[in-house]
Amino acid sequence: MGCSAGSLARLPLPDEAALAAFSAQVYANTPFTKARENSPDVPAGNPIPQRVGEKSPIKHVFYIIKENRTYDQVLGDVPAGNGDASLCLFPEKVTPNHHALTRDFVLLDNFYVDAEVSADGHNWSTAAYATDFVEKSWPTNYSGRGGSYDFEGARGEVAQPKDGFLWDYCLRAGRSFRSYGEFVFQGKPTLPAIAKNFCKKFPGFDMDIPDVERERIWEQDFDSLVAAKAVPNLSIIRLPNDHTLGAIKGALHPLSFAADNDLALGRLIEHLSRSPVWKESVVMVVEDDAQNGPDHVDAHRSTAYLVGPHVRRHTVVHTAYTTSGMLRTLELILGLPPMSQYDAAAVPLWACFTSKPNLAPYNLRPATTPLTVRNTAFNAPARRALKFDLSREDAAPDLAFNENIWQAIRGEHSRMPAPGAAPSCAKPRPSTRRRKKINHKTPLLS
Repeated sequence: MGCSAGSLARLPLPDEAALAAFSAQVYANTPFTKARENSPDVPAGNPIPQRVGEKSPIKHVFYIIKENRTYDQVLGDVPAGNGDASLCLFPEKVTPNHHALTRDFVLLDNFYVDAEVSADGHNWSTAAYATDFVEKSWPTNYSGRGGSYDFEGARGEVAQPKDGFLWDYCLRAGRSFRSYGEFVFQGKPTLPAIAKNFCKKFPGFDMDIPDVERERIWEQDFDSLVAAKAVPNLSIIRLPNDHTLGAIKGALHPLSFAADNDLALGRLIEHLSRSPVWKESVVMVVEDDAQNGPDHVDAHRSTAYLVGPHVRRHTVVHTAYTTSGMLRTLELILGLPPMSQYDAAAVPLWACFTSKPNLAPYNLRPATTPLTVRNTAFNAPARRALKFDLSREDAAPDLAFNENIWQAIRGEHSRMPAPGAAPSCAKPRPSTRRRKKINHKTPLLS
């Protein structure tokens, strides 16, 4: 953190005229404008429409939300990206499909989540916004000082964005959607709009259910919708098991959790790519938040993936993107207006798309790390893990749980580096298409 710097200035209290001028200047300095709200900067001929409501050759968006990884934790070993292999906990041997997607399609090494933790992360991931109530109440809940984990709309208007979530915008625009586990708790939807548009067999957050089982359920449901010619415009799919259960004795080892998550993602994309709707589809994959994990650039830098016939192949994109930019891209594809000033101002990921589709299917990479290995040690990390509430997403303290995962993989006495803080002197490593092997220090299951 030695390159970080800060400053403090003492200013006289402005009068009404000066305050108005300052407010106007702040507004002028923001990337948001009313013109940008309806017409973002997208070049002509791109599959991403230039204006809200224009048609796109992409008709089906499969939006996959995962849990809590930074870029370096998963892709720090990728030579073409700006990664730090010493921070990589889930390298290619553990996540072969995630790595293959960055080679076969687009590698994004400058993507940042807008959220801090899952409490606001699922709101940011589905509404490009979290209400004042959510942002002010989750810190007390996460620090154990009071409040309940109730941030998905069950508290009514104070937890819900005024105009709703992605599905509300879909319904108003006449677009169909289906939820697979998102805003579903213990088999029950948490919002009325979800109740009429979700797969009842698909579980929500439940770490006892493998992601490969989630994918199997999705596959059956998807095939029935294909047969009925009723595949929705938007499918929101949860694959949460990269969250892991840390070092708890008897729980799956974090590497097995990550391998399960990887195999499920690969199977889903392969199955979709061999379906009749592939030619009009795109898969967008995000983490709901990065959960304050180690990353040599910033603790908000995370992984994101784009897959589909209209996505560029074998490409590295260093452009800075955000969760809101991913949502803005999704919205433009489906003809939805932005949901907040944040996605309205965000840069769409148009540079990742091509007007010349490649219909070649994705070929699954088999698992190279066992999916069934369990933690056997009852050591200090295992004892600490027993104190965590892992019944909900991120009810455990973020930094302590990240350290617990680190020690489950790197060893009981290893020390996790501090989360990154975007030092001002950081320079992105230049991209290279040449691939070379990296000697991981991460011990892998055998």
